Amino acid sequence: MSIHSIKRAHTHLAWDNSISPVIKVQSGDTVSFSCLDASNGQITKESTVATISSLVFSQLDQVSGPVYVDGASPGDTLQVDVISVDTADWGWTGLITGFGLLHDEFPEPALKIWKLNKEEGYAWFDEERGIKIPLRPFAGEMGVAPGKKGAFSTIPPYNTGGNLDTRQLTAGSTLFLPIEVEGALFSIGASTSHDGHAAQGDGEVCGTAIETPMEVTVRLTVRKDRPFTRTPHFQAYQTNASNDEYYCTTGINSDIREATRSAVRNMINVLEAEFKMDRVAAYMLCSVAGDLKMHEVVDMPNYVIGMMLPQSMLQGPSAANA
Repeated sequence: MSIHSIKRAHTHLAWDNSISPVIKVQSGDTVSFSCLDASNGQITKESTVATISSLVFSQLDQVSGPVYVDGASPGDTLQVDVISVDTADWGWTGLITGFGLLHDEFPEPALKIWKLNKEEGYAWFDEERGIKIPLRPFAGEMGVAPGKKGAFSTIPPYNTGGNLDTRQLTAGSTLFLPIEVEGALFSIGASTSHDGHAAQGDGEVCGTAIETPMEVTVRLTVRKDRPFTRTPHFQAYQTNASNDEYYCTTGINSDIREATRSAVRNMINVLEAEFKMDRVAAYMLCSVAGDLKMHEVVDMPNYVIGMMLPQSMLQGPSAANA
């Protein structure tokens, strides 16, 4: 196993399978990325709300890479093990004109600069009110190049990943991405003002979380045994009292109902193909034990909906290979 690194200058501003890879690695290699925040360095800890109004939008939402993984072919799955995520000591949350679920009701720009207490793992939202936000940093955007030719915006999520904004993808989690081009061409980084997130609620309703520069290390492994990976799947621990481990399938679509249907259908496919469960029984299990999550609802035109099942429910003949 080799360890590689990608510096902050190695970025691109679209998903495009014609972009030459920054490096080539072997399956199972580890890659460290040094990422700027999603503003591409335009916002600093000294910035004011005036900076929001003067952002150069064509420079936002950069992603770092791409990385060519030897042996990766269309139809395979790229397994992305998130090894570590380390933030800066500051971050920002902004209201950007035209972005966010209620952008029509909050038209004026706003900016909050955060001080991140990394040692104790929190940031004060309002110290006088006693409101503090726990820090669980994750990379807002991870994906592989689409099979279709052309340049595709880094703002929305796709079936090949991208702006997933899924807060469960912290250190210790595993993401599975469907590969559509030779070498996979994996990149990591920003979205509509999301690069590294220090903290975020499900859905990210105002369009930004706590955005911050970060150092991220992942292991990239080609999987030939997961033909059912058609959208991003992931395995992660939930932030609940028992810290249960969950497996999640996603649905990504411009129609939120179709995204939800796809998320459930994809879980049924996993249970049927990987664990040899009857399809009707799998559908019932999703109903009685699955949790639907709105992971990403602001980066149009697509939504990310997740169907999450406790890992303990994934039992069957192939469970050892999950």
